[in-house]
Amino acid sequence: MPFTHLTPTTPLHEVKAQLFKALGHPIRVRLLELLIPGERAVADLLTDTGLEASLASQHLAVLRRTGLVTARREGNTVTYRLADPSVVDLLTAARTFLATTLAGTQGLLSELDRPLGAPAEGSQPSTTTPR
Repeated sequence: MPFTHLTPTTPLHEVKAQLFKALGHPIRVRLLELLIPGERAVADLLTDTGLEASLASQHLAVLRRTGLVTARREGNTVTYRLADPSVVDLLTAARTFLATTLAGTQGLLSELDRPLGAPAEGSQPSTTTPR
């Protein structure tokens, strides 16, 4: 995985922290969920998230740098896909953990009942820029 500042002596816990940092923004998690069914054009991702192109581009770049997604250009169209099927496993593990941990929080549990990649009800995209 093309992590930033990765050397042969980088401790594994630091590499893991970089991965979790990339997953640490709701927009990036949502983009990954939208890519579960398969490759998507950036224009489709913008439509589904309501994000401005520049903000989506910044978040997709973070996901690309950590090896979570790959991009392909054909003419003027850029498409993204999950870099590895294990990304779905990672997102599923997070949902399973949350279902167990948040058992007393009914509102969030109903969100977990939605299939991965399904549109969120009443959700608004975050307008913060990635770090």
